[in-house]
Amino acid sequence: MSSDDGFVIIDKPSGITSHDVVAQLRKKFGTKRVGHAGTLDPMATGVLVIGINNATKFLQYITEGKKRYLGTIRLGQSTITDDREGDVVETHDCSAISDEAIRLKLQSQIGIIMQKPSKVSAKKIGGERAYDLVREGKEVDLPAREVTIYSIEILEIRHDNFVDIDIDVECSSGTYIRSIARDLGDSLKVGGHLTALRRTQVDPFSLNHAMSIEDCQLLPLASTIGALMPVRQIDVMERNELTFGRALTRSTFDGPGVAIAPDGEVAAIIENREYGAQPLTVFVS
Repeated sequence: MSSDDGFVIIDKPSGITSHDVVAQLRKKFGTKRVGHAGTLDPMATGVLVIGINNATKFLQYITEGKKRYLGTIRLGQSTITDDREGDVVETHDCSAISDEAIRLKLQSQIGIIMQKPSKVSAKKIGGERAYDLVREGKEVDLPAREVTIYSIEILEIRHDNFVDIDIDVECSSGTYIRSIARDLGDSLKVGGHLTALRRTQVDPFSLNHAMSIEDCQLLPLASTIGALMPVRQIDVMERNELTFGRALTRSTFDGPGVAIAPDGEVAAIIENREYGAQPLTVFVS
């Protein structure tokens, strides 16, 4: 485990892809071992967690965590992408839509729900990305999947030619805020799409940790990993056992955790299995 292992928390600007951010940081940190936890669409801004070198091994655990977003829904128009980037396919009069109706319909999306992803998404169908199939003019029907929406707070509702709604959403991994906008519009029979999106949190990181690509700094893995997963302090003998891929005695926590060697080095990702705390990934030798 090197001092170059760690996380970079980027406040992604609008207009670039998450992969563009990864490419820039590969050059900045001089390594190809760079990945991100949870894609942000080009339109979206906000928290993008980047793993550098061995920290990439921990990104899957961040991706599975809670997320929080600020977004703006526009009622009265539907687009092919369910956001402002796509062509408008339908326009409806929404002057009769009340604030109370909006609140009730959004309330119905809170909880464990089956949500259908946007057609223009990174989901794969038969090995091809859904957005590539749409661009080829093919019909795409993605199956609904279970997600959890913990809360939707309405911050403001504005009535003009259309109805714009600012929301604050806390949700599970895999939730599409674009789908919340689309489904709200469909339930009110006026259409809807997302006009703005900003991710404010990817547990355990928030906008308070985020920096620009130009000014970003590495958060060392050893000093930040405790906020991500349970930590087990191990002794020298246990460290040696891990170098051979051997299980340790059972940990006091369930699920994946991290073993920290006496010198503070991140030794391994471990998880209780039948024969003890089994190393899933070993970093020491």
